[in-house]
Amino acid sequence: MTTKNKIKSIVIISLIIIIGIIAARHFIGLHFKKKFSVRPAPGVIVSEVLKSNFYNSIETFGTAIAKNSKTYRVKKDEIVGNFNIDNRFVKKNEIIVALKENRKIVADFNGKLGKREIAQGVLGSDSLIITLDDLKNIIIDIKVPENYVGVIKKNLKVEIFSSAFKKVFKGKIESVSSRVDPSTRSILARVIVNNNRYEIIPGQLMTVRVIYNEQKQLGVPESAVTVQGKTSFVYVVNNSVAEKRFIKIGKRNFGKVSVLSGISEGELVISEGVSKVRDKGKIKIVETKVQN
Repeated sequence: MTTKNKIKSIVIISLIIIIGIIAARHFIGLHFKKKFSVRPAPGVIVSEVLKSNFYNSIETFGTAIAKNSKTYRVKKDEIVGNFNIDNRFVKKNEIIVALKENRKIVADFNGKLGKREIAQGVLGSDSLIITLDDLKNIIIDIKVPENYVGVIKKNLKVEIFSSAFKKVFKGKIESVSSRVDPSTRSILARVIVNNNRYEIIPGQLMTVRVIYNEQKQLGVPESAVTVQGKTSFVYVVNNSVAEKRFIKIGKRNFGKVSVLSGISEGELVISEGVSKVRDKGKIKIVETKVQN
């Protein structure tokens, strides 16, 4: 073999080796890219888009008062027989206490009895005061800032809270004053509260939330909504694929956001795990939460 042919052979072999190396690297790269670039679909929690109550509210405070209340003053030495008052409920015309000379004190209405001792040294300290309170309905008088004059009206729904209870009491506006108090720039409203379990007692300080502009609107959890500047969006699930959907939002109440446009009732939105999701990306539903 001549020197020229040897050089040709060496060049051809070298080219074949180089091409082989390049091809091998290319296919090995494709293999590893395919193997490691496919991530498992992220697990997410979804919520169904449902209609919920959304509203505006006015929050204030007031003191609980019995709807009906009466006091009876009795001299201790005039009481006949056993005398039981503490935590006693009576009906209208039931005898509260029997007195000498065939006299008696009867209840003017259904209610709960109590007593208040008169302090020693006070004129008439040989007496005691019996109280009768109708606790089935409680009254709370509240002051509302005058800028709500156009809002506050009879029969508006009211929610009542107290640190003493882990529950919400329901009530309504019974009446509204016809005048604004010029010294406080507020208007007086009376709230009546259903207290049929006799839990609220007169004198308690209660938090009062007056509800107005109540509407049924589509709602989603706050955690499902991403706000970027002036735009808001959620991820809607469609055949295990996340679809980015721009929405128009309204009121916010108790961890929910009202949605005015962009989604439909019955659709599923991702409420937890949003940060792991990408538009048109695959997802795995691990739980479907039911909104309250």
